[in-house]
Amino acid sequence: MKSYSITDVGQKRTVNQDFVFTSETPVGNLPNLFVVADGMGGHKAGDFASSYAVEILLSTIREDENSNPVKIIRAAIENANTQLLREASDNEAMSGMGTTMVLVTIVGHYAYVANVGDSRLYLIDEDKISQITKDHSLVEEMVRMGEISRDDARNHPDKNIITRALGAGRDVDVDFFDIRLTPGDILLLCSDGLSNMVPDEDIRQVIMTSETLEETGRRLVSMANDNGGRDNIAVVLVEPETKEVEVC
Repeated sequence: MKSYSITDVGQKRTVNQDFVFTSETPVGNLPNLFVVADGMGGHKAGDFASSYAVEILLSTIREDENSNPVKIIRAAIENANTQLLREASDNEAMSGMGTTMVLVTIVGHYAYVANVGDSRLYLIDEDKISQITKDHSLVEEMVRMGEISRDDARNHPDKNIITRALGAGRDVDVDFFDIRLTPGDILLLCSDGLSNMVPDEDIRQVIMTSETLEETGRRLVSMANDNGGRDNIAVVLVEPETKEVEVC
């Protein structure tokens, strides 16, 4: 397995509220873990929300004795949500903070994905790029209901209004996906600072024409900035191993 991660403040912001975590080795009972979180709130609140949520996520996973990856991830995200709410209630400067979160762990031939908010996970192969997660955003709901087209959604003025986030309420609704991986697949986790700035097919072309994951990540960040860099940019790339592994 290979991975690479990078974040960038972008061209318009002064603080980077995106946070990434990568581990190709076990985290608790998960064999590996890759996370992108995009914070929201005031400058300090959004920055804190994303990093603190991941901190709580990791500590919860490390203490969980469960062996089911979905159960482990769900419990960790729910605890991160609870702790964010507690911090916000105890500190007025943190009031209203929250964060998106998308993460994946790879077990054998399968990727187990969870997301809350509009940070995304893509699966890229030689033929296509597929968005696995579904954005929890006002504009995405409008697309699903047929009110606007997918092309109109990219530049819609309400693009940044999200409908789910950690820290938004007592209960957090998490989407889960599982993907069977095949040789040559690449996983991309990213914040909307990339997906709003670079079309999906351009992302695929960069991945297909780069020699290394590091080159890919740096080119994607550069392209997002060249296209306006309106937000912080987070990129995590994972090239899974696809040899036979026994899954319990």
